[in-house]
Amino acid sequence: MVYHIADANEYLIITGGGVDDVKIVKKAWVMPWQKASFEDGWSSMELLTIRQYAKISISPFDFEISLQAMTIEKLQFSLPAVFTIGPDDHPKALRKYALLLTEGGQATTSHGRNHVQNIVKGIIEGETRVIVSGMTMEEIFKERQIFKTKIIENVQSELDQFGLKIYNANVKELQDTAGSEYFKFLSRKAHEGASNQAKVDVANARMIGEIGEAEKRGRARQEISKIDAQTAVLETQRKSEKATADAELTTTQTRLNMGINLAQIQAQREAEAKDAELQRTVETKRAEMELERMRAIDLVHAKIEKESAQEKADARYYADTRGADGTRYKNQQDAEAAYYRATKEAEAAFYAKKKEAEGIAEMAKAYGHMSEVLGGPQGLLQYMMLQNNTYEKLAKQNAVALKEMQPKITVWNTGAESSSSDSTAPIRNLFQSLPPLLDTINQQTGIAPPRWLAQMPDQGREVAPTGKGKSSQGLVNGDNNSR
Repeated sequence: MVYHIADANEYLIITGGGVDDVKIVKKAWVMPWQKASFEDGWSSMELLTIRQYAKISISPFDFEISLQAMTIEKLQFSLPAVFTIGPDDHPKALRKYALLLTEGGQATTSHGRNHVQNIVKGIIEGETRVIVSGMTMEEIFKERQIFKTKIIENVQSELDQFGLKIYNANVKELQDTAGSEYFKFLSRKAHEGASNQAKVDVANARMIGEIGEAEKRGRARQEISKIDAQTAVLETQRKSEKATADAELTTTQTRLNMGINLAQIQAQREAEAKDAELQRTVETKRAEMELERMRAIDLVHAKIEKESAQEKADARYYADTRGADGTRYKNQQDAEAAYYRATKEAEAAFYAKKKEAEGIAEMAKAYGHMSEVLGGPQGLLQYMMLQNNTYEKLAKQNAVALKEMQPKITVWNTGAESSSSDSTAPIRNLFQSLPPLLDTINQQTGIAPPRWLAQMPDQGREVAPTGKGKSSQGLVNGDNNSR
């Protein structure tokens, strides 16, 4: 049994008997039945055990890479960079690192470090090429910090699965690849631009100096000529001023004399104008006083009329108000009286209808008793018709209707001799009744008998009576009459 303690920057990784997966600790006992394999810096030993452990170092390590990349513009360049990477000091990250990147206790050896660096280098190259392929060369130069941040974020997201962490990343200056001179020409362009700008600045300074010198010389000559001209002008001005002064003296004397005369005249005119102005002022004041007096009189009249109109308006308003109140009170009283009258009329009508209904109900009860006495509704109906003279009224109405119809009725009678022993009486009676019959059919239906049977008389002419059978038109009662 051996007790092992890891250094400050190391962890012990134990696997084997009694350990389900991987156990990561700072110190542990290695039992006699366990197998141990470790690196202590001086020698390597291995015990025949059924339990194995290894040490891993979490110290970060640096490695340099120089990868070839191509921008979106198809420009190739070399990107030198230095990354400081190491295991993340976190239980989950250490477990990933122990499971994936340790090789039999060689996590702290140079061979183990080379193995990790190869993996990291592949990740960095792949992610960097992906980022560079979507950027232009100008963006990489101007946004160096954003470019660096993208590389660190993308690479770190891939290293998380191995339990590794980027502690620092330093992207150096971009360089040309073999056969490419882009940065060389770019630097030469900048150098030549600066050199040419310096030459332009020198020439510009020299030009400014020469122009300034020539300007100063010309200005000196101009000032000398100006002074000479001013001297000649001043001499001429002095002579002219002397002549002008003499002329002005004479003019002044004349002007003074004329001024004295004009002053006297002007004083007299001003006195007259002042007097006229004072007179005008006095008249104006007098007119204003008269105007104010008349205005005051009109104002007093206007106030009096206003107050009078106000009193009249108040009186009319009071009268109208009282009249409106009276009218409103009268209308209200009329409306209440109409409402009371309508209410009482409605109550009276209701009472009358109620009493009428009660009377009809009593009459109905009486008619019911009469119906029982007269043998039923038919007997009551006959009694009522007799009581109201209904039969007489019906007979009169039928007679009037029959009279309005104006019927044509023909009656014939063979007389009392029809029972005699005369054997020709039936034949005679038949022939006596035939003319009135045909005439009746003709009048009522418009059908005439054939001429070989009978000759019909003209319309409107009466048929002469023949024999005992009489035929006439009219309304006749009794035998032997035609009706």
